[in-house]
Amino acid sequence: MTDYQKKWFYLILLSFIWGSSFILIKKALLGFTALQLGGVRIVFASLALFIFGFKSLSKIKFTDWKWLVIAGLTSSFFPPFLFALAQTELDSGITSIFNSVVPLMTTLVAIALFGALITKRQVLGVFIGLFGTITLILAGMEFTPDQNYWYAIFIFLSALGYAFNINIIKRHLAHLSPLTVTTASFGVAFLPALFLVAYSGFFTDIQEHAEMHNALWYLLALAILGTAWANILFNKLIHKSSPVFAASVTYTIPLVAVLWGVWDGENINVYQLLGGVIILLGVWLVNKKKNVIH
Repeated sequence: MTDYQKKWFYLILLSFIWGSSFILIKKALLGFTALQLGGVRIVFASLALFIFGFKSLSKIKFTDWKWLVIAGLTSSFFPPFLFALAQTELDSGITSIFNSVVPLMTTLVAIALFGALITKRQVLGVFIGLFGTITLILAGMEFTPDQNYWYAIFIFLSALGYAFNINIIKRHLAHLSPLTVTTASFGVAFLPALFLVAYSGFFTDIQEHAEMHNALWYLLALAILGTAWANILFNKLIHKSSPVFAASVTYTIPLVAVLWGVWDGENINVYQLLGGVIILLGVWLVNKKKNVIH
């Protein structure tokens, strides 16, 4: 399989895995708090990664750890908590559409902090993407007023974290294997996540609440498949492609997530879909010119 074929294979596989993660978060929240879900997700994912990737940590140089700490915090530590918190107030399908701003964030971070060039078409794409986001928020506030769309802020913060992570890996950690980068990133997140799990009362609650036992299976799938394995695949995708192409996995994630949401009884109105399409149009324009990020 050529590198070109591999990057598309990883993109499609990640679209399905991460597109399914939103419904898994929703189901896990039936038994866990957002703090418990985020913390346990990180702990389980870290333990799975340590089994396979612990030996690879010996390849890391001291100078790499600065970037690994930043990448670990921005992509492995904060997003699991922020996504769980967002989905306490927002449907899984809507959350996935908001997540489509990741490529826009990736481009803006690359321009602002990594010296990437930008074209007029990309500027237009960024503004169109932002307009689509506003449309999505306003449509949701009007047609589904029972949801708190201020919680979309947590998705945007996660997207910003992913944008930092993608650019850092491509610029400063490309010499390390995807397994090494992923394991180290979760190694950074492991101890603070374990502390928060203990603080959340998880170890006491799980003995007393039966609903947590059923939700635990969704959380395990989310941690091992949707977090540990998916992050390895994503880092492979970053190595095989450009940062913005890697971020483009968010093109197809909403398609999978919205289908899961509709299957689970969520309502998506035409104006929300229109907002999502506008966001994707903006992302497409941002990505249309090849080799923008050097």
